[in-house]
Amino acid sequence: MKRFNYTARDKSGKKVSGEVEASTIELAAKLVRERGYVVISIKPARGSIFSFIKSLRSRVTGKDMATFTRQFATMINAGLPVTESLSILRMQSRPRFQPVINQILADVEGGESLYSAFSRHKSIFSPTYLALIKAGETGGVLTKVLERLADNLEKEQEFRGKVKGAMIYPVIIVVGMIAVGFIMIVFVIPRLLNLYAEFGAELPLPTKILMGISNLMSKFWPFFLAFGAIAVWAFKQYRATYKGRRHTDSLIFKIPLIGELQKQIVLTELTRALSLMVGTGVSIVEGINIAADVSGNSIISDALKDCAKQVEKGFPVAFSFAQHPDVFPYLLSQMVAIGEETGKMEEVLLKVSRVFEVESEQKIKALTTAIEPLIMVVLAIGVAFLVIAVILPIYNLTSQF
Repeated sequence: MKRFNYTARDKSGKKVSGEVEASTIELAAKLVRERGYVVISIKPARGSIFSFIKSLRSRVTGKDMATFTRQFATMINAGLPVTESLSILRMQSRPRFQPVINQILADVEGGESLYSAFSRHKSIFSPTYLALIKAGETGGVLTKVLERLADNLEKEQEFRGKVKGAMIYPVIIVVGMIAVGFIMIVFVIPRLLNLYAEFGAELPLPTKILMGISNLMSKFWPFFLAFGAIAVWAFKQYRATYKGRRHTDSLIFKIPLIGELQKQIVLTELTRALSLMVGTGVSIVEGINIAADVSGNSIISDALKDCAKQVEKGFPVAFSFAQHPDVFPYLLSQMVAIGEETGKMEEVLLKVSRVFEVESEQKIKALTTAIEPLIMVVLAIGVAFLVIAVILPIYNLTSQF
């Protein structure tokens, strides 16, 4: 939800101002008018560090979406009307999700379709989610769609949880190592080196190297931080362009272990989403286009868009996938061909998704197994260098007496 600042007049003509949350500026103006005000001006609220922190805390998570969908499916399946189900969910959901459900309920009670009400919140509901709601509502199988959508979201959360859980330990070790090294070099080492200088100790090569690094970091660390911030900003600007996004996505795929793992993760979510859409009545062309829009990698997204164009021209789906062997594995095109021949595309895609998921889990285990000893070796070398650089001058001092 976005925040908007408004200026308006009440019924007595008095000028009032305030803030309102809505998905679009038109919806924000509508909410202001519902309060009995005449809108004079309305514009997006300016961001600040506090508003940024607040937006992070109020962000609707994947877990919120999975819980909402599961409860919504259960209530509809039990025979409750949509409006009553949304009213109950509004009270049961977390505060950060309540304004969204409240607006959906208001739109449905106002005569809009469920799809139209959901589509007002595209920042929260993905194109896949909206396409499935539309297919379920149009085909009269909303209960089935919601149940399968809830199953898919829960599997997605479980899979992402495994990926994040496997990467937590290496990330904590690396961040801790960088933080300790920074503190040592900037604050601790300079004091020890000043002590050595007072005693006139002869400094060995490791200590001189450490002294040079320490002096550089202690004097110019603000510039290093500024340079890092500028580099991150420049990278984001470059990645925002089509050429930059393709280049960086291509480089990610070429990183040993990590690149192949990233591709497996994207393919897992892609095939699972396609299976869900095909099984609920979404056409294969529309499903591929939607998958291209929600794919997190531009290389795969462009390949999917080309596949959709070829299928529209009459080529088989398997043939279209096979035209991009650098993106889609041979297994995918072969299994899709079986699905087309047998008419069981949904089941085949689900099985392929499971295969990719198992392979992803195996690669995650291999990656963490390879990273942990590597981190220990790097940490041991760093600690050994610091110890040698600090202890050698002390040894030289004691040998002089």
